[in-house]
Amino acid sequence: MILVLWDIDRTLLYTGDIDRRVYRETFTDVVGRPPTALPARGTGVTMPLAVRELLKANHVPPADSEALANRIVEQLPQRLQQYRELLATDGVVLPGAAEALAAVHHDGRFVPTVVTGNLRGSAEVKLDALGLINYLDITIGGYASDNSHRPALVRIAQDRAEAVHGIHFDRENTVIVGDSLEDVRTGLEGGARVIAVASGTTNASQLRDAGANHVLPDLTGTDSLLGVLETQARETE
Repeated sequence: MILVLWDIDRTLLYTGDIDRRVYRETFTDVVGRPPTALPARGTGVTMPLAVRELLKANHVPPADSEALANRIVEQLPQRLQQYRELLATDGVVLPGAAEALAAVHHDGRFVPTVVTGNLRGSAEVKLDALGLINYLDITIGGYASDNSHRPALVRIAQDRAEAVHGIHFDRENTVIVGDSLEDVRTGLEGGARVIAVASGTTNASQLRDAGANHVLPDLTGTDSLLGVLETQARETE
């Protein structure tokens, strides 16, 4: 079996400015003033690291940053939940994503879950609001709420999957599907092969140069994705 670790933002779905609105509102409530700078878009860094960058960019004293960061991180999923209806109406499932998820989910050779820079609560809200959550076993995923260092999430997901399926997962039978340089780095450093999808802010050449094992233009070619995953499956036999 192949463990398939899906990235979420800009790979499966796009939520526009909703995340940034949540960061802005939570920062304002916790710090007591609105931010003048927000996290960069589409980088793939984990939410806890993005929050710390947010505090630094807005000149919050280092002595206060850790306590404030913990308070912001704790509040992010609940505040995002308040935008669930907006996510459902304004959020976008990226082309081919639902079909690709369904195909992998229904193929008995694959174990589909997520490795994401989102906190688990935030990931669940997004996937549920846009009707994708039932294609994934979210209980065995790796989330920013587990560890802010994204490559570490691969081993977390592998261990959880092994506990459920009784199969040891490592680089030979684990694949990340993601859109960013951070997804590529997560696979290379964390112990997974990488299928990069040029659906985000990083183009195909950059993803290939970063070390992705395969690069797809998007997820509309479900057969292409399955072909790559099937090759992976044969290589592990």
